[in-house]
Amino acid sequence: MIRPARLRRGAVVSLVAPAGPLAEGAVELAAERVRQLGWEPDIGPHARGRRGYLSGSDPERLADLQAAIDSPVNAAIWCLRGGYGTMRILPEVELTPLIRRPRPFIGFSDNTALHLALHRQGLVGFHGPHPASPSLSAYSIDLLASLLRNDRPAGILPLPPRFVNPEPLVEGTATGALVGGNLSLLAATVGTRYQLDARGAIVFLEEVGEPVYRVDRLLTQLLLAGALEGTVGIMVGAFSASPDEGSPDLPSVAEVVYDRLQRLGVPIGIGYPFGHVPDSWTLPLGIQARLDTGAGTLELLEPAVSR
Repeated sequence: MIRPARLRRGAVVSLVAPAGPLAEGAVELAAERVRQLGWEPDIGPHARGRRGYLSGSDPERLADLQAAIDSPVNAAIWCLRGGYGTMRILPEVELTPLIRRPRPFIGFSDNTALHLALHRQGLVGFHGPHPASPSLSAYSIDLLASLLRNDRPAGILPLPPRFVNPEPLVEGTATGALVGGNLSLLAATVGTRYQLDARGAIVFLEEVGEPVYRVDRLLTQLLLAGALEGTVGIMVGAFSASPDEGSPDLPSVAEVVYDRLQRLGVPIGIGYPFGHVPDSWTLPLGIQARLDTGAGTLELLEPAVSR
């Protein structure tokens, strides 16, 4: 895997919105957070755009993303939010400049589509929080910044304060490269050239707002497509804002995950702090890691950035 260069003080960070529109003042909030980290924000011209459920037309969103990729001066690209729309422009994005001059690409949720494309090119990406989120915690920001600044292995990632330990569904340990992201996007890219490659990898999954029957259907789609073949472990993060949460008549997400995935015969853990939650881990895609579902830990065995 190609590791991007670590971020230094004064680094220029491009802020782009390749998917959904942002709320009033969200871009300004994101820019201020970048400054507080000692970096300089470079806001995409169409970042404040709105076209229905998109932050501008496809050509506008593509232009901002491509300009950030082509930039000779920026040191990172940080997606302002997810939503929907990244897949619409994915075939038109030219990633070669980002491979030739590797820089961190940061985002999650709908931006899983871009992570899948970058992983196919061998570039480490950062499944991390969006800077425009009003609920983003200091814990999340500090962990992201630490991973971007330090060219040493992070070791065992710390759990957030007052966090309930993850639950082992199938106890065991697994070592492999981290791959994965948002469950809906992983399922949506099945059958495309961006489809998840789980061979020898620890697959991590997160989701928001889905009832449990849809979680069942999405996991089943991945199984039927063979997208999880060869995985060595499964790590499940937040499945937040489910309309079925706490329903006595329906299985829990944990029960559905176990029912669908235990046949893979690999360690499975659930309840890890990443996804659509304020206290969220940043996970470097492609980096070797060790998952211990019995202990509820994830250890990063390699640095995510280079000198």
